[in-house]
Amino acid sequence: MSLLFSPLKIKSKTFKNRIVVSPMCMYSSIDGFANDFHLVHLGSRAVGGSALIIQEATAVSPEGRITHGDMGLWKDDHIEKLKQITDFVHSQNALIGIQLAHAGRKASYQLPKDGARKIVPDGKNGWQTVSSSALPFREGEPAPVSMDLQAIEKVKNDYAEATSRAEKAGYDVVEIHAAHGYLFHQFYSPLANERTDAYGGSFENRIRLLLEVTEVVRKEWPEEKPLFVRISATDWTDGGWAIEDSVKLSIELKKLGVDLIDTSSGGNVPKATIPSEPSYQVPFAAQIKKEANILTGAVGQITTAEQSEAILKEGKADLILYARESLRQPYFPLHAAKVLDVDLEWPLQYERAKI
Repeated sequence: MSLLFSPLKIKSKTFKNRIVVSPMCMYSSIDGFANDFHLVHLGSRAVGGSALIIQEATAVSPEGRITHGDMGLWKDDHIEKLKQITDFVHSQNALIGIQLAHAGRKASYQLPKDGARKIVPDGKNGWQTVSSSALPFREGEPAPVSMDLQAIEKVKNDYAEATSRAEKAGYDVVEIHAAHGYLFHQFYSPLANERTDAYGGSFENRIRLLLEVTEVVRKEWPEEKPLFVRISATDWTDGGWAIEDSVKLSIELKKLGVDLIDTSSGGNVPKATIPSEPSYQVPFAAQIKKEANILTGAVGQITTAEQSEAILKEGKADLILYARESLRQPYFPLHAAKVLDVDLEWPLQYERAKI
């Protein structure tokens, strides 16, 4: 039997297979609002047979957006369209998750179509960024403001309120985005954190904000629903965050009720040397799964059914997340089932095309 198409139960939710659409920014929102593009984009992948579709990084505050085109959940008005999306995904026998995010110093950028330039605080569609320390991501960029305790408390409150809205909108999974050089990564990596207070210095201090936010989210999120955290397993840079740190962090996150570690890497150092190749991040998921005794998701240049099946059979991860491949093939699960000789039920409207 194919493991890729075997079910997995996490808390009260049963994943019909191990195929997950990874959260990917679409840069198509105005004032954080979802629109018909998001309904079609996310909905088509539910039609395609994925067990879980995770919505793109959704900002918990306006200043937490990577760009002004990011989705948001910082006000109740955002809920109505999101509920339409979650209802449709559920109608296709799929689960839907939301990745709650704060970009920190990697906020206030132009849309990708306009280039990669940072927007200055007083520029059009720009704002003042914040971070663990007043260190810009790239040399020459406007520096973020080092967060004081009041700003830290605001982030906790923003996550609490966004989590409550996510429940009202009908999501099945919440994922805290703590990877790719965004706010929580800026705190836990020594390469971005020069603080000398309770949120800087030691490993325990640097992970404190992420743990505190996780506690807040877990309190607001129904106990029976899964909670994921995406982390960067390594900075790929000497003196930075390393896989051993990720194992220790994952142990602490599990104690707080986190169900799965979505295991990515990098994003905190602009010129890090990353050996990008098929399955290059899978060993991190495998190590965390084994040493922290927690479910993991594998991501990163996983593009074929055979590759995915092997990862699961070797016990290296529990879910497989697809990003670019799900853009190329919204119906990837239907094609993967044929490759693995699985008799998968197609959507009624499409079954005449079943090969």
